Amino acid sequence: QVQLVESGGGLVQAGGSLRLSCAASRSVFSISTMGWFRQAPGKQRELVATITGGATTSYADSVKGRVTISRDDAKSTVYLQMNSLLPEDTAVYYCHARPPPGYEVYWGQGTQVTVSS
Repeated sequence: QVQLVESGGGLVQAGGSLRLSCAASRSVFSISTMGWFRQAPGKQRELVATITGGATTSYADSVKGRVTISRDDAKSTVYLQMNSLLPEDTAVYYCHARPPPGYEVYWGQGTQVTVSS
């Protein structure tokens, strides 16, 4: 059974930092582009960042320069380092695995990030 297990969320003051982790089943991690999405109350889920197996990264404009996505293939884990956090970063953050076409995509259960002003 494929699993994505997130950790690292919490409450932080504006300007602070958090690092989210997502441990994935090796069978999926090794063939997937990994990503982080977030969903704030009353809003649609949005893409935050992605990283391919070759470590090519992409970021939403709203987080560029403040967020870094990385992956540790030996640990089948993807990270999201978030700095200079803003209240508008408050959301549930979801880990996402996107294997090649023809395979199922996977989501983690989500981890809450709350940034106080």
